[in-house]
Amino acid sequence: MPELPEVEVVRRGLADHVVGRDIAAATITGARVARRHEAGPADLAARLAGARVLTADRRGKYLWLVVQSPHDDPHALVIHLGMSGQLLVERPEAPREKHLHATFDFADDGPQLRFVDQRTFGGLALTPLVPDLSPHNSHRHGLPVPVEHIAPDPLEPAYDQPAVVRALKRRHTAVKRALLDQGLISGVGNIYADEALWRARVNPLRETSALTKPSLGRVLDHATEVMREALGQGGTSFDSLYVNVNGASGYFDRSLHAYGRAGQPCDRCGTPIRREAFMNRSSHYCPRCQPRPRTPRR
Repeated sequence: MPELPEVEVVRRGLADHVVGRDIAAATITGARVARRHEAGPADLAARLAGARVLTADRRGKYLWLVVQSPHDDPHALVIHLGMSGQLLVERPEAPREKHLHATFDFADDGPQLRFVDQRTFGGLALTPLVPDLSPHNSHRHGLPVPVEHIAPDPLEPAYDQPAVVRALKRRHTAVKRALLDQGLISGVGNIYADEALWRARVNPLRETSALTKPSLGRVLDHATEVMREALGQGGTSFDSLYVNVNGASGYFDRSLHAYGRAGQPCDRCGTPIRREAFMNRSSHYCPRCQPRPRTPRR
């Protein structure tokens, strides 16, 4: 599933190619892509026709377009990329993709926006906006209702790292589980959690309450650092499904030190990277640089 850097790459592409344009018509193919829009695909298409795209926004892994019809308040078109969703900017005459589920034509007769999803876990929904009550009010139009409970991510002004450190210190949970909690810090997924913990030399199973505040701060610093680096390389692409709006893949996977490198030598000490099951996912870590926490004696 795309994490913060991959979603931010897509957001920037939408800001460049879609913001400021008027939607002439939206074509939604099938009900599944609009399953999160309670009124169904026909209502979604009708409400988008004639709307202007005001901004392309993101919080963590959540992406949305703020759109406004002539006689309505701004709303959010929330775009769930799921496992394989792609937003592509294409010429109207370009061949249709095999797994094309939605097409947006614009009044200026310029390039279309297409939503393609091979596995159909993603989708589109139009939702109201609520005020962004976080410090610095990062999103001037507000937040979509499904996103208002999501914590600020490390790349937005509202992110308060000292507050996150205090919250981590109060918890009695594995540090990787805490990093994946989108209500505490958003945008960090499995890939970048493993990379941040490898850089900080902290085992994914270490309990947050057992780590010092400076250690927790270093973990968060590394999480921010690794995601900024990934963003600079277009994100991480392990297959052709994670692409920007022009269809290009990122290449940060070449810079990974832990995730996906099970059995390969650690770039620091040469010990083979270990892979273990974790929360229906996998954790990758160096058993020497990131020793497992000791099991208390009975």
